[in-house]
Parts: sequence; C-alpha cells; structure tokens
Amino acid sequence: MLSGYTEPTEKAVAVSHAHSHHHGHHGHDHAHAAAHFDAAFFGATALNVALVIAQVVYGLSAHSIALIADAGHNGGDALALVLAWIAHVIARRRPSASYTYGFRSASILAALANGMILLVATGIIAWEAVMRFLEPVPVASTTVMAVAGAAIVVNALSARLLMGHGSDLNVRGAFLHMVADAVVSFGVVLAAALIYLTGLMWIDPLVSLIISGVIVWSTWGLLQNAFKMSLDAVPGGIDPAAVRAFLQGLPGVAAVHDMHIWAMSTTETALTCHLVMPGGHPGDAFLATACHQLDHRFGIKHPTMQIELSDADPCAFEPEHVV
Repeated sequence: MLSGYTEPTEKAVAVSHAHSHHHGHHGHDHAHAAAHFDAAFFGATALNVALVIAQVVYGLSAHSIALIADAGHNGGDALALVLAWIAHVIARRRPSASYTYGFRSASILAALANGMILLVATGIIAWEAVMRFLEPVPVASTTVMAVAGAAIVVNALSARLLMGHGSDLNVRGAFLHMVADAVVSFGVVLAAALIYLTGLMWIDPLVSLIISGVIVWSTWGLLQNAFKMSLDAVPGGIDPAAVRAFLQGLPGVAAVHDMHIWAMSTTETALTCHLVMPGGHPGDAFLATACHQLDHRFGIKHPTMQIELSDADPCAFEPEHVV
C-alpha cells in the first residue's frame, strides 16, 4: 500500500538511535529530578493532611462552619495532591507489551481530575456562601483568623515545594491547588477580621464568593489544556503549521501528509507523519538530524517519520479529515 514501506527497519533504527543518545545523556538528571519530585509531593501532602486535621479540630471547638468547610476544601486538595503524586509514579513505569507507550498519559488524567476537583470544591464553597447570605452563622473570629493564618503558611510552603516543576501540567494543577488554598485562607482571615471589627456576618459569604470567582478564573485554563490533551489535541505552544513547514523544507522532501501531533504525557509530545521523498530513503543521519531539530525547535521528543518514494498512490489516511 505504501511505496516506501520496504525500508521501515532502517528508519526505525535511526529514530531509536537518536532517542537513546538523548535519554542516556541525561539519565542521571532524570533520576535526580524524580527523587526531588517524590520528596516535593510527600512534603506537600504531609503538610496538607496535618492542616486538615487541625482545621477540623479547631473548627469543631470554635463552632465554626466556615473553618470546617475550609477543612473539607483542603481535604479535597490533599486528595488532588495524592492523585498527582500517584500519576507521576505510574508515569515512570516501563512500557509493556500491552501498554507500548507506557503509562505517561496518567499525568494527563490526573491534571484533568485535579481541575475538575478544584471546580467542584469551589462550587461547594460558592453554594455555602449563598446559604450563609440566607442564614448568617456567628463566627468565632479570633480562632478562625489564627487557624486560617496557619493555613496560609502551610499552603505557601506546599506551593513552594512544587514551584520548580511548573512545566508539567500535572504538577501545575497541584501547584494551583495550593495557591488557591492560600488565597482562600487569606480571604477567610480577612473576612474574620472584618467581622470582628464590624460584627457584619454577611462579609464572610461575600468574600467567599469573590474568592470562588478568582479560583474558577485561574483554573479554567488548566482544565481546558488537560481536556484538550486527553483528546490528543496538539499541545499548547506547538504550531502544527510551523512543524509542517519545517518538515516540508527538509532536503529531498516533496510532500508531507498524515501528520499527527499529540501529548504522550504532560511533558512529552509525539509526532507521526509520512514524508514523500522521490529520491529514496535519506539514511540514518537525515532522520537523526530531523529528530534533533524537532526536539530543539518544537519540544517534540518522540517523532516517527515514514518514508514514501512517491505520492502517486497515496495511502488511505492521506486526506486531512481522515484519521
């Protein structure tokens, strides 16, 4: 069916050689980064579990529904941290006969789940705020301020632990959870201080609604990117037209078709395409150079290029509207 199908072995060897050289060169760095990753997640998770326990205990003793509600929100975020951590561990597992790409896409699912959890938790806060307008609840201001102030410190420390890995959408989701929690806790402190000074109970739900809006605004982009990745869309930051133009500009390439770009994980991008090269197979050096340039220019680390000698008898997948 494909005019260039007689030479896939050469191509495969060239591509795998380019990848093995790249990954072997940085193997120690990857191992060090993974260990740092695990330590960051463990520290952030431990801090947030301790925070939830403290908020529940003091919330019950102070008869503060607001503090208990914040504990529930932080509990959801602790769960989100665990999800992100599990996804990161699973993504490092080796490929198998059934999962030939490994489990890298687990990080995409975790980022999607984290975005959805954060929106649901924010919806619960907003609903509670609306109910507070209808039925104001007395707030133990001083206790709430003290515990919420401690929550700001804990969430800031957790966010700091995850800050160095912002390029990973999965970790970015967990990071945004921590930042959102710090903002929520600051709002709780502010509301409690104003209530203490004025005695106006409606300040608490008003601040909660404002915070909910800020969280939704900051989370929407994360959720949108994770959703697109889960549907194998071209990752943000990569221009498919520019990639096609680069491939078509390679020496000896007459046409490019059946090009697909998708995210293998929140940090790795793959590409497959057919290159029409009437002059014949270009050899290993050509493919190795093309792989290096795709990685350097576009961050595409897993390209697979199929060589065709002529497009006179194109394959069934050539039309752009056909997958």
